Amino acid sequence: MIYSRPPEAPADAVAALAGFPTAAISDGLGRVGGAPGLRAWSKVTAMAGPALTVHTRPGDNLAVHKALDVAEPGDVLVIAGGGDRERALVGGLAGHYAVQRGIVGIVLDGAVRDLDELHALPIPVFALDVSHQGPYKDGPGVIGGPVAVRGTSVDTGDVVVADQDGVVFVPRHRTAEAIEGARQITENEARSMGAIQSGSWTRPFVEAITVRHLQRQEG
Repeated sequence: MIYSRPPEAPADAVAALAGFPTAAISDGLGRVGGAPGLRAWSKVTAMAGPALTVHTRPGDNLAVHKALDVAEPGDVLVIAGGGDRERALVGGLAGHYAVQRGIVGIVLDGAVRDLDELHALPIPVFALDVSHQGPYKDGPGVIGGPVAVRGTSVDTGDVVVADQDGVVFVPRHRTAEAIEGARQITENEARSMGAIQSGSWTRPFVEAITVRHLQRQEG
């Protein structure tokens, strides 16, 4: 099944989010939206773009291959593979074909293989694990619509941002909130760094929490 594409986040919002670290975006959204456990198996780690989601049964990549055919330039392929570590859903051939199709990154809740080839790709590939065992190609699968990746919901058209720290998903209707939140986090951290360098960094929450714990122990 292939769902029609919903409206995507504006291109200027994607570009703005690309300018922030994933940690700042995540913190600015209340420390949610991440895909914990995924790591980059490519030399390149930075990307930002609209998601094209794929839901497939563990160990089967038929829907992944179809998604590669229907993807649009600039898409990030987001594959919900059920967290399966036994069979690789993406390898060197799929990676090179993704580049040819104009896909700017791959995020996979599952395993990859052909690491030498993936490492050399000009796009990021984030996945849960590596396995030399190949996938089945029987289906079923769904392209488009909401999926869950490492416990986080992501839909086609949402914004995917990645860097060395990992992957964060921004719902397309929350991009303005995410940009403003990331801006505030970045500015706060810049002020804290300046205070550290000048020897004047204070953290009131440390003292407050410590005092509260001591009071509980004494009580």
